[in-house]
Amino acid sequence: QVQLVESGGGSVQAGGSLRLSCAATGSTRSRRCMSWFRQAPGKAREGVATTDTSSDYLWIDDSVKGRFTISQDNAKNTVDLQMSDLKPEDTAMYYCAAGPDCVNWRVSSSRSYWGQGTQVTVSS
Repeated sequence: QVQLVESGGGSVQAGGSLRLSCAATGSTRSRRCMSWFRQAPGKAREGVATTDTSSDYLWIDDSVKGRFTISQDNAKNTVDLQMSDLKPEDTAMYYCAAGPDCVNWRVSSSRSYWGQGTQVTVSS
């Protein structure tokens, strides 16, 4: 079993920064691929970034590329999402998700485990 706990959300003004952290416990094999998703009110959940914790593979969605970075600390079993130059359209609930691999990682149903989410609100 894998458990994921997000932290670091909050409210900021446009142009500000936040760092989200996802702490993972449980089977390493089951959470090899760690991802961040977000869901704004009335919109579908979308994949923002992912990293394969067993390799250097990572991927950032074009909508946030250059502003968001994903990083992993395998010693601490954490995956962080550093968000800079935040925009009002980044407002959403952000979720950490895990799966055994990154194949089709952007398909929510392919992720095996989810955190409870952390709210990010960006005001203009």
